[in-house]
Amino acid sequence: MRKLILPVSIIAVILALVLLAPILPLADVRAMDIPHRFAGPSLQHWLGQDEFGRDVLTRLIFGARASLSIAIGSALAAALIGAALGLLGGYFRGLVELVTVRAAEVVLCLPPLLLALLVVTILGAGFWPLILALTILYTPNYARVVYAATLQVRGLDFVTAQRALGTHPMTIVLRTLLPNVLPPLVVQISLVIASAIVIESGLSFLGLGVVPPTPSWGLMIRSARGAMEQAPMLLVWPSLALAGTILTFNLLCDRLQSVLDPRAVPAGGAIWLRRSKAAPRPQRQAFRPADPQRAAAGDAAGETGKPGAAPADLLSIEGLTIALDRPGGVGSGMELVRDVSLAVRPGETLALVGESGSGKTLTSLAITGLLPDVLAVTAGTATYVRRDGTAVDLLAEDEDGHRRLRGDEISMVFQDASAALNPVHRIGDQLAEVILAHRPVTRAQAAAEAVALLKRVGIPDPERRARAYPHELSGGQRQRAMIAIAVANRPKLLLADEPTTALDPTIQAQILALIADLKHDNPEMGVVFVTHNLAVVAEIADRVAVMYAGELVEEGPVEAVFARPRHPYTAALIGSVPEGGAARLVAIPGTVPAPGHMPPGCRFAPRCDHAEAICREAPPAEFRPQADRRIRCLRFEEVT
Repeated sequence: MRKLILPVSIIAVILALVLLAPILPLADVRAMDIPHRFAGPSLQHWLGQDEFGRDVLTRLIFGARASLSIAIGSALAAALIGAALGLLGGYFRGLVELVTVRAAEVVLCLPPLLLALLVVTILGAGFWPLILALTILYTPNYARVVYAATLQVRGLDFVTAQRALGTHPMTIVLRTLLPNVLPPLVVQISLVIASAIVIESGLSFLGLGVVPPTPSWGLMIRSARGAMEQAPMLLVWPSLALAGTILTFNLLCDRLQSVLDPRAVPAGGAIWLRRSKAAPRPQRQAFRPADPQRAAAGDAAGETGKPGAAPADLLSIEGLTIALDRPGGVGSGMELVRDVSLAVRPGETLALVGESGSGKTLTSLAITGLLPDVLAVTAGTATYVRRDGTAVDLLAEDEDGHRRLRGDEISMVFQDASAALNPVHRIGDQLAEVILAHRPVTRAQAAAEAVALLKRVGIPDPERRARAYPHELSGGQRQRAMIAIAVANRPKLLLADEPTTALDPTIQAQILALIADLKHDNPEMGVVFVTHNLAVVAEIADRVAVMYAGELVEEGPVEAVFARPRHPYTAALIGSVPEGGAARLVAIPGTVPAPGHMPPGCRFAPRCDHAEAICREAPPAEFRPQADRRIRCLRFEEVT
């Protein structure tokens, strides 16, 4: 804050002089003393007198009232309109972008001074026509700056997280996007104020701005131009006032940019945090293949079935296909996920595993309607059973339908909590926001519940942490806060996208124990856990689905799959992890094929030791060796 002292002090003095000018002991701004025209500085006239004998200091102060009022008024009006256009166009895109940002950019085709002259010529010279002209002139500049900043922010995880929590689009625009685009907006305001002062002075200099006898700096420069030989200082004083004010506003707004950013660490010291006592590390189950005899017994039970009907699926995905949305049509794009079918039962944890690029995260995003704009669902259904027992196809829902479910019925925990949490809002406010979005409670009740949730997920001193910004928490605390936001409304389905990847093993174990506790408190909640860590799968999941190159290659109970993997890729994954108990680790040769360059047959065939010529001819069909096992491999019987 120290860096603001100088510019704020200067601006405060200028504004005080401008606002208090009518009551200050100044000479009459219009009083003329012709016999003493061009008189130099004196005790009565500190800066001398002009060509009509008027006091120069008084006219400088009153001239600032006109110049600053026009510049600041037009800059703020243009900022309000331009920011609204840029935010709406940048967030909603499409037709909204066309009628907001692109329409405003038409004004940029006209030279600035010419446009101002046109408006002033039509409406006449004066105070309000000049404000209107400058507002029209500068609105497109704001719209383009805010539009560019919005495009950068809208794709970040914390905006996606807000959509995943079911926040209303306008709330996202005002509470999430607007605070994050303020720094460039503030800088633009400084530039516009400086430019507006110059243009106002130029128009007044030409006789098309402020109308005499009202003083302005432009009029003073115009008058002094004809008397440069008799009194050259008459030109110096308004020019110094003009330049000094412009530089001061630039300095103020430039320093405000860094001060307004809560992510910046204060100068002169690190952010203080109370060191809390570490939570005891829970016992972590070692990863090991399950007992083959026990797995075989499970397979037999799956074949014969168990007494009683199986519970209805909470989520049933059939034939999900995701492709790039290209100009030639949605179906003409490359398929990144192909024909994926999955099911999650109430109270069950399904783990999605596979290498990076296998389509795990895209599958989760498709369920919640959060796919990037360049991707689209081209086939499939995702039937979800809501709390009231009605079924809905998530892939067929529009944005409003998804928003009603996100954060309430379905929630998502993102991999990087530091990116998923809004950096410009306090943790407690973000928790209260998702509660208020879905439940009819007061803001005070939501704030109290937010503190209780932080305590529930194991964050020490929850009252103080609720008032902290995300950057003031450790990585484990941020992830706990992200989980608290996800479970705030007790969802029926929780999607966890690698929530332990960026954490050390101790914190990973604590997060897994926390998720297990939350499931114990809400036994009907289904969980889809996206991970590449097979040790995590062994500890937390009931069933595992293995994905490769956008396809589901194997699915079954965790113990059965780990004891007897039936797909070569699953066996290779298990053999490549240190926790697998193998005497020697085996690396999987090759790499995952890139989209658009998939092999014609089995996608894993180029890396598979069991592949034969038939594997490279056509994609393999899905096989079911047991009732609860699915394998996409022609030679699954020979793998293990």
